[in-house]
Amino acid sequence: MQNSSIRRQIVITKKIAKHGKQSVVVIPRAVESQLKPGTLAKFTIDVLEESKND
Repeated sequence: MQNSSIRRQIVITKKIAKHGKQSVVVIPRAVESQLKPGTLAKFTIDVLEESKND
């Protein structure tokens, strides 16, 4: 029996993209198999550098 409460941590550092008027974060294809639809994930955003073109 597989334990579904096992937690994994994936750290991704990315620039924020733009999609129309919204800012978006695109999940890399490399972790796509671990983040299937219906998977509950917690996202924490730490701002490392502010954009210089506001």
